[in-house]
Amino acid sequence: MRFKSLGYDQLFINIIIYLCSFLLFLEWLKPLTEFTDTSNIGIFVFYAAFCFFISFLRLRWWISTPLKLFGLFFLLNGLYFAAVPLSPYWFQTLSLEIQHNVSALFSQQWWSMTPMFRTLLFLILLWLMSYLLYYWFIVAKKTFFFILLTFIYLTVIDTFTMFDGTYAIIRSFIIAIIVLGVSNIYSVLQREHIHRLPKGKYAAWMLPLLFVVLFSSLVGFATPKYEPIWPDPVPFLKSTAESVSGTGPGPGVKKIGYGEDDTQLGGAFIQDETVVFYAYAEEDQYWRIETKDVYTGKGWVRSDTDYSQRRDGNIDMRTFTNNVDTDSKTASITFEEGQELPKVVYPYGLTGIDLGPGMSANYFQYSPDTGEILLPLNSYTVRFEQPNFTFNALRSAPETDPREIKEQFTQLPDDLPDRVRELALDISDGEDNRYDIAKSIERYLGSRYSYTTKDVPVPTEDEDYVDQFLFESLKGYCDNFSSSMVVMLRTLDIPARWVKGFTAGERVEQNLVETPIGEKYLYEIQNANAHSWVEVYFPEIGWVPFEPTRGFINEANFSSGRSIDDILNNDDDNNEEEEEEKKPEQEEAGPAGQDDQNDSGSFLSEKAVKTIAIVGSVLLVLSIILYLNRYKWLAWYNVRKYRKKEDIQSYRKAYRFLLALLSHKGMKKNNGQTLREYARQIDQTLGTIEMQRLTHEYERIVYRNEQDEGQWKKMKDLWEQMVIRVMS
Repeated sequence: MRFKSLGYDQLFINIIIYLCSFLLFLEWLKPLTEFTDTSNIGIFVFYAAFCFFISFLRLRWWISTPLKLFGLFFLLNGLYFAAVPLSPYWFQTLSLEIQHNVSALFSQQWWSMTPMFRTLLFLILLWLMSYLLYYWFIVAKKTFFFILLTFIYLTVIDTFTMFDGTYAIIRSFIIAIIVLGVSNIYSVLQREHIHRLPKGKYAAWMLPLLFVVLFSSLVGFATPKYEPIWPDPVPFLKSTAESVSGTGPGPGVKKIGYGEDDTQLGGAFIQDETVVFYAYAEEDQYWRIETKDVYTGKGWVRSDTDYSQRRDGNIDMRTFTNNVDTDSKTASITFEEGQELPKVVYPYGLTGIDLGPGMSANYFQYSPDTGEILLPLNSYTVRFEQPNFTFNALRSAPETDPREIKEQFTQLPDDLPDRVRELALDISDGEDNRYDIAKSIERYLGSRYSYTTKDVPVPTEDEDYVDQFLFESLKGYCDNFSSSMVVMLRTLDIPARWVKGFTAGERVEQNLVETPIGEKYLYEIQNANAHSWVEVYFPEIGWVPFEPTRGFINEANFSSGRSIDDILNNDDDNNEEEEEEKKPEQEEAGPAGQDDQNDSGSFLSEKAVKTIAIVGSVLLVLSIILYLNRYKWLAWYNVRKYRKKEDIQSYRKAYRFLLALLSHKGMKKNNGQTLREYARQIDQTLGTIEMQRLTHEYERIVYRNEQDEGQWKKMKDLWEQMVIRVMS
C-alpha cells in the first residue's frame, strides 16, 4: 500500500471522498431491480465494494488484478457452476460457455448470450468502474462530471420507467454536496501545502460543510412543490418511437404489433396490417411467445428467471401435465423479410423445433417459467401435443396449489384499490370451483365492456391501470381485458398470469395445401394480430388459456370428458404398464441433458478453437511486452510530441513525465524531499547539471507563476537530453 506520501488529514479526506463515490455508484445499481430482470443486486454490490476497496489500497497491478479476478470467478462459480472449482469439468464447462457467447457476439445475436456470460460482463464493468471512479475522485479530483451523470441517469429512469427516483435523487444530492465540499477542502490543503490541519481547527473546517448539507436538505424538504408546468413527455416519445409514422388516432401511448416493454400499458393500438409471418397449420391456433407475472399497477414486468440451453431441438414447453389428453401435430412458420422476432412463436404443447433440411441445430436458450425461446430464425417447424381440456376435469381439480405457484402468481401491488376485489367477489358469487369462477369473470368482461383501439386512456401517476378500465373508461383492447381478468383472479387467491403472442391470423386459402409436413392450411399473421390473453393454473392439470377480450374466441379445445379423479385413478391402474413402455425409451435416450453435453463440444470446430487460442495468446504476449516496455515507447513518443509544443502547460507535463521516468528507473523522490534536493541528487547520480536547471524553471512556473514561454524553448534540448540519458 502506498499511503506514505499522504498526511493523515488528506488520507481521511480521500477515504470520505471515495466512500461517497461508492455510495453514488450504488444509486446506479439499485434501480436495476425495477426496470430489468435482475431480482437481487446483492451479489453485484458485494463485488463492487470488493473492487472499490482493492482499488483504494493502491496495490501493485500484479497483486490487485489476481485478487479481483479471483473474486469474479468465485462469484460466478457460486452462481452458475455445480462442478468442483478448477476441475477439468469446470474448465470444460467454462470453455463451452465462452465459445458459445463469443460466437453470439460476433454474429450480433445478443439475445442468445447466456445469463452466466451477461453476469461476467457486468462484473467486469464493475471492476472497470471501481478503477475509473478511483481515478476521477482520488487522483484527478474531478467529481462533478460523475455527479452530473448520476443526476441525469436518475432523472431519465424516473421519467421513462416504473422506478421512483425521488429518494434516490435526494440521497444523491446530499452525497454530492458532501463530495464537493470535502473536495474543495482538499484543494485548499493542497494549494497551501498543508499536510495536517492545526489541532482544534477540525470543527472550523467541517462545521460549515455540515451546516450547508443540513440546511439545503431541510430547505428542499420544506419548500412547496408545484405541479409540473409542462405535459408529461413520455406518451409523446413512446408514440413516436413505437408507431410507424409517429401519428395515429387516440391520445397517449400508441402501440403497434408485438413489443417487449409492457411497463406502461394504455393508449391507442394502431391496426397495422404489415405481415409478420405465415404459418402452415391444421387448424386455428394462438401463437404463444411469453408470459409475465408481476403486475405493477401500470403494466407488467417479469420476475427473475433462469434459462436452460439446448441444441438438439427437443424442448418441453408443455404448460399442462400428462393428465391432459393430447393430439400430436406439426406446424411451420416463415417470417417475412425484416419482420423476424428474436423469440419463437409456437402453439400450446410445444415439444420440439426443427430447423429444416440443410440447417444445423442452433445453440438456443429457453425459459420454462416464462415460455420464452430465444432462437432468431426466419423459418422453422414446430412439433407439439395439442391439449384437449375437459370441463369435468377442470371443475373437479383440487384447490390446493403448490407453494411456489401460489406465491408467484397471486402477486398484487399493495395500493390496488379495494373495489377491484369487491367486484371480483360479486361476479363470482355462488360459484364453487375454480373453472366456473374464471368463466364468470371471463363472461363478465366480454359482455360489459367495449372493445376499441382508439381513445384508450393512459393511467396517471395516482391511477391503477385495471381500476381505471373497470370503473372509469369502460373500454379498451386485449391488454385491458386480459390484465383485468388476471388481477381479479389474483384478488381471489387464484394463480393466473398474463400471456403475449399472436392470434391465429387469417386463413389465406380455404383449401388444404400440400407441404413437406403434410396437408395444412396457410395462415397470414399481421402486426394487428398481436394479442394478450390469460392463463389460469389448475392443480393436477396445469395452465389453461382463457380469452376475456370481447370479440375474440378461445382457440383451445374443450370437451366434457372425465373428471380429474377418474383420470388419476385410471393412471394409477396403468402405472406399471406405462413404466415398462418407458424403460426402452429411457435406455435409448440416456440421462436427461446428456445430448446437450455431447453436442456442446462440437459447437465450434477444433480448428476454430485453436485459432482463437493462438490469436488470444499472441495478443496477450504482445500486451505484456508493451506493458513491460511502456516507458521506452512512452519516452520515444513524448520526445517527438513535446518537440512541437511551445506552451507552458506542455513544459509542466514534460517535467512530470521526467519525474515518473526517474522513479521507474529506481531514482524515486523520497518523502519530505524538496524538488531542489531531489534534482541535486539526480545530477550527482548521473553526473549532469541538467536536472537542477530544469527544476529551477519548473519552480518559477509553478510557484512564482512566471509564464515565460521563451524559457521552455531553451529547455527543450536539456529535457530531451535528460530523457535520453535516463533511458540509456
